[in-house]
Amino acid sequence: MNRHFASPEDPWFRLGRLDVSTSVLVGLIGVVSGVVWVIVPDIYQLLLYHPSLVVAGQAWRIATWPLANTIWVVLSAIILWYFGTELERLVGRLRMLWLIIGTWAGLTIAFTLVALMPALSGSYLAGLGLIQFAIMLLWIAEYPNRPFFFGIPAWIFGTVILALQALSMVAMRDYGGLLSMLFSLVLVAVMARRFGLLSAYDWIPGKPAVRTAPPARTRHEPRSRVRQEQRRASDREQLDALLDQINDHGIQSLTDAQRKELMRLRDRLRKG
Repeated sequence: MNRHFASPEDPWFRLGRLDVSTSVLVGLIGVVSGVVWVIVPDIYQLLLYHPSLVVAGQAWRIATWPLANTIWVVLSAIILWYFGTELERLVGRLRMLWLIIGTWAGLTIAFTLVALMPALSGSYLAGLGLIQFAIMLLWIAEYPNRPFFFGIPAWIFGTVILALQALSMVAMRDYGGLLSMLFSLVLVAVMARRFGLLSAYDWIPGKPAVRTAPPARTRHEPRSRVRQEQRRASDREQLDALLDQINDHGIQSLTDAQRKELMRLRDRLRKG
């Protein structure tokens, strides 16, 4: 069995034929949380986040709010897989993991700062959809001219989606949610640039990381293959020596044993 060092593009592991990359893994965790919600609906309220609940001693909510999902998280998981997988090919599975963790952190920080303002503290943070939305916008920013639905450029689609999201928050008077969304997108953009994305946007603070090509895979050849290559190299050396003798002194200079050896080496090298 051939072994090789893991490449950044390799999945973390495989489930049957499914390559479980970072994007797939996060999506699967989200789907599991949605299934748990079907069985235990009250768990949603136990996982969502608001600073006031953390102050009351429920510190786990800082980490668990992305797991506060309903069964509709399946759609978020599919979108995350679709857009996240392509970004993951650019930055590798480990950087993608840190990008998603950083997106969670950016959303949490932005929401917390806004929620500390008394007039804007009414909403709460919950669900994988927020992380998926940020990853989708990163993909659109990375590929702004990529044809989208009906051939519409990605940047137009992203602008419309972001505008609709903002307008819906304004209509619901969720100014805190709007402010935290915009603030978190700024944080995510800065972080994504540090991970090697958004390199075309020089106005975004931070020096972009250099994308490195995945290392070449070092394979350990089976011993039988190694021995075969060594034998072929030895045969070539012997054949070259006999051919040099023929070139210098003529074929009549070969003994019967050397002639038989010449034919044997020629046949063996032809067979590979």
